[in-house]
Amino acid sequence: MKERKRVYEALVDGAMEGLVGDALYDFVRRRCPKASSKKIVRASLLALSDPHLKDRNILDVIYALAIKHRLDDTTAEDEHDEEAVVPETFSEAARKPHPPLS
Repeated sequence: MKERKRVYEALVDGAMEGLVGDALYDFVRRRCPKASSKKIVRASLLALSDPHLKDRNILDVIYALAIKHRLDDTTAEDEHDEEAVVPETFSEAARKPHPPLS
């Protein structure tokens, strides 16, 4: 969480300086070299949900960055940094007992 906060701060600082798109992404990567694309997207979502951040232009820039990099392919570096999440198959979920509906 500490690293996400640093990425969030770099993201907001860059957006406040007027950086957009790739320039903002490069700014964040320079300030937080270990930040993967996935971590930058997560920090973007944190910024978008921050009630104290109310400047529409900054929110638009952060939103555009999050959308652009959310759709990027995952790199090998991202795979190494994050734990793999294996979703349950339908049959496994169906076998689990569920509480009765009321």
